[in-house]
Amino acid sequence: MIFAFDNIAVELKRKFRHFSMAMFMGTLLTGCLGTRYLLPNEKLLYRQRIKAPQTINTEPLQELYEKKVNRKLLGLPINTLVWMHHEGLVRFENPKSPFGKQHFVNRKQKLEKTFDRKIAAVDDPRKRSSLQFRRQRKIDRLNLKIENGNLWMQWGEPAAVFDTASVNLTIEKLNTYLFNKGYFRARSSATFTEFKRRVAVTYNIAPGPAYVYDTLIYAIADSTVHQFVIKSLGKSYLKKGDAYDQDKLAKERERLDLLLRDNGYYEFSRQYIDFDIDTTYARPHKIAAQIKIAGPARGGRHRQFVVDSVSLTPDAGLQTGTPGKRITRQYHNITFNYFNDYYSERILSQRVFIAKDSLYSRSKTFATQQQLANLDMFKFVNINYDTAGGKFTANIFSSPLDRYSWSNEGGLSLTQGFPGPYYSLGFKKRNIFRGLETFELSGRFGFEGVASFAQDQNIYRSTEANVNATITFPQFILPLKKNSSFRLGKYNPRTRLLAGYTYSNRPEYTRAITTLSNTYNWDDKRTTLYSFTLTNLNIIQSTVQSQFDSLLISLQETQGNNLRNSFRPSFVSSMIFSIIWNPNNYGSNETSAFFLRTQVESGGTLFNFYNPQPISERGLELYRFVRASLDVRRTQTISKNSVVAARLNGGVAYAYSDNRTLPYEKFFFAGGSNSVRAWRPRRLGIGSYPVQLSANPEADGLFDYRFERPGDILLEGSLEFRTKLFGFVNGAWFIDAGNVWSFRELSPATPGSTVAPWVGSTKFKPDQFFREFGVGTGLGLRFDFTFLVLRFDAGIKVYDPSRAEGDRFVLDKLRFIRPFGAGKEPVIYNIGIGYPF
Repeated sequence: MIFAFDNIAVELKRKFRHFSMAMFMGTLLTGCLGTRYLLPNEKLLYRQRIKAPQTINTEPLQELYEKKVNRKLLGLPINTLVWMHHEGLVRFENPKSPFGKQHFVNRKQKLEKTFDRKIAAVDDPRKRSSLQFRRQRKIDRLNLKIENGNLWMQWGEPAAVFDTASVNLTIEKLNTYLFNKGYFRARSSATFTEFKRRVAVTYNIAPGPAYVYDTLIYAIADSTVHQFVIKSLGKSYLKKGDAYDQDKLAKERERLDLLLRDNGYYEFSRQYIDFDIDTTYARPHKIAAQIKIAGPARGGRHRQFVVDSVSLTPDAGLQTGTPGKRITRQYHNITFNYFNDYYSERILSQRVFIAKDSLYSRSKTFATQQQLANLDMFKFVNINYDTAGGKFTANIFSSPLDRYSWSNEGGLSLTQGFPGPYYSLGFKKRNIFRGLETFELSGRFGFEGVASFAQDQNIYRSTEANVNATITFPQFILPLKKNSSFRLGKYNPRTRLLAGYTYSNRPEYTRAITTLSNTYNWDDKRTTLYSFTLTNLNIIQSTVQSQFDSLLISLQETQGNNLRNSFRPSFVSSMIFSIIWNPNNYGSNETSAFFLRTQVESGGTLFNFYNPQPISERGLELYRFVRASLDVRRTQTISKNSVVAARLNGGVAYAYSDNRTLPYEKFFFAGGSNSVRAWRPRRLGIGSYPVQLSANPEADGLFDYRFERPGDILLEGSLEFRTKLFGFVNGAWFIDAGNVWSFRELSPATPGSTVAPWVGSTKFKPDQFFREFGVGTGLGLRFDFTFLVLRFDAGIKVYDPSRAEGDRFVLDKLRFIRPFGAGKEPVIYNIGIGYPF
């Protein structure tokens, strides 16, 4: 009987849990589904999809829906935004609510009276103007709430009520889009599926045959223009055999317009270009296209303009000197006009690509304007052409910026750990040597929360301070010929000399770095940035706490870890070459984008042939190493509110000096808010090196993640789905994987461990490394304040390569409640500034 009673009790508990879960889900579905807020005769537009042949890309078609379905929480059938809008609407319609429309109207009336009284009592025009500006700004904010509702209404969204009018408009848009893509016989229809006041709409696409170009005819009255067009057909967007595409016609019009404007046709415009499409062609589903370029309205040929002269006024709008008494001087076929000889004519002429006796070119005009603006010397640069008197003169006007400027900034910063406050101050002097150079002096002081080098759970305050002095020359400081300097001007060449001092104070050590560097920078069409540091000299002085030094010695003796050498007084010299490629504005979520950064560094190269005695006599450690890294990022825009971002990051560094180690700053680390987020900063790795249980596992149950784990090889990747939740709050789901390895095997023994070590490997092995990736996943929130993105991520381990084989899958050990019990895996919380990548 007792046995039977126990079975009954267990069964009742099981059914009670199922009933409770069913009640909970039922409450969510009935309480948060949009159907709860519908009027009696309304139905909810629950789902929309497009059914089309595989030859049709349906992704752009989904943007044509006249009415969008309500966004769901994490893909679940829960419309939290509809609930949010409804709750806001209830308060908005309540005349007594502080979030109601009447409350905002009353505030607006009171605000107007208050400001009108203040404005009437002020005689000073400046103060009156300031009060009027403040009055209008606050009234605009209240008008926004009166018209669009309170904050909850603006963050939420009303229920998507199904109506056939929106469906019909969507069908019209689909047919128009397909027609513009060459499907002239496309027909679309819609079918509906209803379930408990919810409607799912399926749009059925019958595109019909695609019409393709069979004949391309160029009807160009001007024979010279005709020659230019025919020679450029290899770059045409219209190809025989391609399907008709309205977007490509627009691109071809733009291409022809730029082609002719770059070849002297200053007065040409795209209105002269037209396309005739003949669909009555004898062959089925074939079309003939005629590309027409008309002649000028007054007949004759289009005129090609040749630049007669170039004039540059670098101090336009300057109110010094005697009006009309500017100095005029010729240099490199450019007429310079100025009150005072402030700027180098040689440098300015290198950034002017409009040449005397050359054909007008719109591209060279824009390039000139852009390169002059890149000098950071002028408020604006305007270029116009004067055709008076039968001449064609290029006039360049620029207004100078203030020669001296100050800047200061305060906020939150983060590298690895927790955000901390910082303050920076900067001073800039332009044209310091009359050669358009820029001198900058900047200082920065701040605090951050960082993880202890040798303790897993403790977070300490890290103090960071630096001061830098730089001089930037708008040219390469190299023995180049004059013609070479002019040819390089289009690449925005810069030489940057830097002297700096950086101080770091962490619980385990203090570190001071004195730096001298000489860097050459240039770019190509503002999409590719190049940087070559010819000399980068660093003198590093570290003061290590005695306990930390003892730990480093122990790691060296028991594990063969040479990290201690990185904290000796050091002299680090290197040459660095880096490339950044950003072809489509990575960082903007409006379009898909790609980003690539790679860097190659050679340390101590000159010391392979020469060992300077002064450095050795001062007891400074010398480093010889090579280092390379690659960072590739990609964002794919799924919809207006959703983006998928991916990153692959890797690097390799090899030390060949006598000390067999790298400078501390040159090691690779894995783990942290911008790496594998399920591990604390710098705690992942090395390879499958074991994380032994601590000395008293019954007390804390933690595996030993106390020590930073520097590696010679890094390989990590991340995939993140980002979506807008409401207002300025975005959500993310991510999965990270990565690790660091060394070139040699370290001892698996851990000092002070009471647990027998298992076999682990720190060395990178081609046949094994893919089984040693640490894998983590998690969820995050991004608070996008436009000027700042504050990020909060919660990461959990999925696969830990540092555990024993057979025990590496740890997702099932996750605990949110009392996560630090024996054998349990904690949730790792990360706070960051900006997106992780």
